Amino acid sequence: MESQESALVTSSCDRSIRLWWKGACQRCFRGHNGPVLSLSNKLIGEGKGRVLASGGDDGTVRLWSLSSGKRGQQALKTTFYGHEKPVKFISVAGHRTSLLVSISSDSKIRVWDANASSAVRSSCCVGMASVSGAPVDMKCHESLLYVAAGYRVAIIDLRTMQIVSTAGTSQTGLYSFEIIPSKSLICTGETGRAMLWDVRKNQGQSKLVAIAELDGHSGPVEHLHMDSYKIVTGSQKDNYVNVWEADSGNQANSLICCSPEEVGGTFGCSAIAVDGCRIVTAASGLENGLVRLRDFTFADHPVSQYEDEGTSKFWQPNSYSDDDA
Repeated sequence: MESQESALVTSSCDRSIRLWWKGACQRCFRGHNGPVLSLSNKLIGEGKGRVLASGGDDGTVRLWSLSSGKRGQQALKTTFYGHEKPVKFISVAGHRTSLLVSISSDSKIRVWDANASSAVRSSCCVGMASVSGAPVDMKCHESLLYVAAGYRVAIIDLRTMQIVSTAGTSQTGLYSFEIIPSKSLICTGETGRAMLWDVRKNQGQSKLVAIAELDGHSGPVEHLHMDSYKIVTGSQKDNYVNVWEADSGNQANSLICCSPEEVGGTFGCSAIAVDGCRIVTAASGLENGLVRLRDFTFADHPVSQYEDEGTSKFWQPNSYSDDDA
């Protein structure tokens, strides 16, 4: 691996973790006793070697050295025990990069000190909490942990391990979750729509009020991307993904994933990936699958949403300067 930015790490139900570079598998790590369900959102520590965390169906959290050059179990640095159920999500704390947060399928949360030795199990786990409902996703920002589970998004202070606020709710249950901490905005996906919330405006309120309802989907919004400029939503029940303005929730575009004719019957959007002005959609049907890549980086004209209807837009992350023609 030449640099951290140029590599891809994947996990699988075959109990392996693989590191890819330039389209080829460079290293394979094994040690979990079941499928590997989760990987940390970033590497652990600050310039002290490249360490990746993984969570497994076996209920363990394991730390792997990516810079040692070792493979398989030889790259395994530490194993943390304590969860009784499969580990669904892992995130590195924002205020201390040596702290690792994990949540299992029974919605029990544990905080681990990555610098502690697994030989002394009592010293590894430095915090515990729990939320209600099945976990959907979680994000760390500074000393706060945002956990989407069941019917709400809970905010936990990692210094006290206490729930300090609720950031969003749903009557039908949550399916996806994203956050933009710099703007205090979160977005939640539920049945038929996504909801945009302002965390600051709802602080101390007994009844939470959303900024906008991003309506128009036929089924649960399982696919959700959010950045400072836009929100992209998708459902396995729809052939289209929708693009919304992040600040207002106004719809900016609707992009087709596939038509039934292209894949021999369609099951809707199966995955999305967004990087700035590039968006990838994937869909599968009875006969074929279809992946579309759209790049709006150099787009300077409105895109027609439908052939005989009005136009909509897709914009660049950075505004054009006065010198741009």
